Amino acid sequence: MRPVSYLLCLVLCIVAVNVTLGLSLMHMREAQNERYRLAQQTVRVLGLSDLALSTEARYTRHLAVSDVVVPVMDHPGAIEHFPSGSFFRPIQ
Repeated sequence: MRPVSYLLCLVLCIVAVNVTLGLSLMHMREAQNERYRLAQQTVRVLGLSDLALSTEARYTRHLAVSDVVVPVMDHPGAIEHFPSGSFFRPIQ
C-alpha cells in the first residue's frame, strides 16, 4: 500500500468517529429537551415556581440553583447525611 492510502484510511476513520459523535450528541440533546419539557409540564401542573424535588438538603431541593460544593462541604468522602442525596447524580 502507498502512504497516501494509510492517510486516506485515517481521514475516513476520523470522519466516521466525528459523524458518530455528532449523531450521538443530537440524540442526547433530544432526550434532554424531552426531560426539560416533562419538568416544565410538571411544574405547570403542580403550580410550582421551580421543581422542588425534596425538602431535605438544599442541594437536592432545586438542582438548578444548588452549589456544586455543598454535598462535599464536610469532606469528599463524607457519608451522605440525607437519603435524598442518593437519588441524584452529582452536579458537574
